Amino acid sequence: MTLNDSTSNLALTKSDNSSGDAELPAHVEKSPQIPGPPPFPEGGLQAWQTVLGGSMILFCTFGVVQSFGVYQAYYSSHYLSQYVASDISWIGSVQTFLLFFGGLPAGKLFDEGYFHHCIGAGSLIYLFSVFMLSLAKPHQYYQIFLAQGIGMGIGMGLLFLPAISVTSHYFRRRRAAAMGVVLAGKCSSLGAVIYSIMLNNLFNGNAGFGWGVRAAGFIDLGLLGTANLIMKTRLPSRRERPDAKPVDLKAILSDFGYWLCVIGATLTFWGLFVPFFYLQVFSEYHGLSKNIGFYAIPIMNASSIFGRTIPNFLGDVIGPFNVMIPCTVISGGLLFLMFAATNLGGTIAFGILYGFFSGGFISLITPAAASFSRDLNEIGQVLVPPLRDLRPDRFTTCSTRIGITSFVISFALLTGNPIAGALVQVNHSYIWYRPLVFASVVVLAGAACLTASRTILSKRKNTNRL
Repeated sequence: MTLNDSTSNLALTKSDNSSGDAELPAHVEKSPQIPGPPPFPEGGLQAWQTVLGGSMILFCTFGVVQSFGVYQAYYSSHYLSQYVASDISWIGSVQTFLLFFGGLPAGKLFDEGYFHHCIGAGSLIYLFSVFMLSLAKPHQYYQIFLAQGIGMGIGMGLLFLPAISVTSHYFRRRRAAAMGVVLAGKCSSLGAVIYSIMLNNLFNGNAGFGWGVRAAGFIDLGLLGTANLIMKTRLPSRRERPDAKPVDLKAILSDFGYWLCVIGATLTFWGLFVPFFYLQVFSEYHGLSKNIGFYAIPIMNASSIFGRTIPNFLGDVIGPFNVMIPCTVISGGLLFLMFAATNLGGTIAFGILYGFFSGGFISLITPAAASFSRDLNEIGQVLVPPLRDLRPDRFTTCSTRIGITSFVISFALLTGNPIAGALVQVNHSYIWYRPLVFASVVVLAGAACLTASRTILSKRKNTNRL
């Protein structure tokens, strides 16, 4: 290397280094530094292949979670008819709990550079559990619980956060659009629509439960196998950046506004998924034909496709809290209106409205929680639209705030639907006002906490665009 080359490189380092290190003479040897990541490609074949792979994973995982109402209805009337609604809902609740609970260990593994290990192991565990579920015998609760609740849940937990996180390796300016495809739920809601319709028809047709589950398993096999082949990371892992700034956990744990946001999200998730578990059972109980009941959950999930994309882009313009809080309040109010979903028109109207506004909350809670971060070390690779203009050379890979939020709300998802099941069924009779009032009250309480959280953040940042 010539003297001119050395001087030029050192000058370039100075201009790009935010710490303002002084330029060294050419004859002085500078200690080696790990270079920052190259500029974001904002697209390209590998970038969109990774987005596609993440969408496939969300299709298989969150799509299945949102279609559990089909299993709830079938188990209640056929496979586990001797068990009460609360016992059956524990299967889906444990599955959802492990999906979110797994975000903390899976996020740490992703940060350390084990992305392919995570999605590979998660895919194998998930697929094995799906095919084991297809072999479960009627009235054998433990077989279904182990395969669907524990096994599929662990697999989902290893897949979910890495599939979302890796997308942000490729996008900065266009991150809202890319994350909208994966995280905001186009493919997860689409998966819920397809699985709900397919499983309802197969379970109650000639195929039966076993082959219905296997049909879903073969779809999952193709999608997860393809995702493992086409997804790749781009940014250096934490192991490759030993100089990475450590996360200030004390600051996070003492951030009152952030914890109000987490509490608000936890309360909201406590009641938010009750209709996704019970709407089909509710409609059939009130005399709607099975054909209409079959499509109650797909209608809600189809509406959620728009609910998880339109509010997401609107939140990019006026702030995630300003969109999320109205969506949460409306969702809490709509839960009272589920009483009116006793005929065809009421069921369709409720499904469309609730799917849209609940989807708005789900898509925006991640950027809202991340808005409290004072440093990129607290956010990680799951960078969200309000933070898209931060410099790419300062990205870190510690998904701390999002991992903590995911971990805490997992406990609400574990207990919310079983509580609703215990409230709805007494001596084998359904009393519907009790779970609906419970769900509505906790969702509205969550909205109140989120509003207080937004007020604290607004004073801290001196802006209303939150």
